[in-house]
Amino acid sequence: MVKKRKSRGRAKSGKGRSDLVHCSKCGALVPRDKAIKVTVRYSPVDPTLAKELREKGAYVPVTYVTKYYCVSCAVHYGVVKVRSEEERKLPGRFTRR
Repeated sequence: MVKKRKSRGRAKSGKGRSDLVHCSKCGALVPRDKAIKVTVRYSPVDPTLAKELREKGAYVPVTYVTKYYCVSCAVHYGVVKVRSEEERKLPGRFTRR
């Protein structure tokens, strides 16, 4: 049978079973090494207000939010792009838009 991807869509490479995570959009259970992980900076303060506060020397908190997406949601919401057949077989995880 023809292999679509060299890694078969996983990053475990002989480690056995990996943990499952929930997709942030649809809630599907996805293996952690197959899920697309996106870390985003999130600040509860409005950007213009944060800039003014920083100029006055105040500390503006920033938290990092990590989200996991299943492959179908990542493609649908534009987190990753659809790649050609030759591009899929190249080493490297994935290409972001």
